[in-house]
Amino acid sequence: MEGPLYMDAVITPDRSLSRRGVITLIVILTAINCITAAVFVAMGAVVAPVFIALDLIGVILALLISQRGAAKRERVQVTAAEVRVLLETAKGAQTVWTSPTAFTRVALAGEAQDETDLRLTLSGREVAVARALSRRERLDFAQALDQAIMRARSERMA
Repeated sequence: MEGPLYMDAVITPDRSLSRRGVITLIVILTAINCITAAVFVAMGAVVAPVFIALDLIGVILALLISQRGAAKRERVQVTAAEVRVLLETAKGAQTVWTSPTAFTRVALAGEAQDETDLRLTLSGREVAVARALSRRERLDFAQALDQAIMRARSERMA
């Protein structure tokens, strides 16, 4: 992108557990499930460990999928020439939206609590941005994004 950046925001999903925390949780759950399975086997319920293992596998898969989702980042960049939205993953960055700054609009849709969508619009096209943010954060981000676009337009007009 050419020229100064009026906004270069990186939006990441909030995760309560770090990667180390997920590994610690998996180790603890595995230990608890092994002890539980041993108790059931000692009582003569030899099929119970199979179901305990299936339960543990399900929890581990859910945690790993959640961690993979935490690696996604959304980057919103504003210059005098264009507004760009990039989706960054472990595989690389992909541009999902590019539009001229002069014609890009910031729109909020839905006034219900926790239902406000922030969208960039241009000639009937639109893209939702900042979906990982809470409603309040989305409203603040919409205001900051709109101000960045206005500053970029004023430079372009000067």
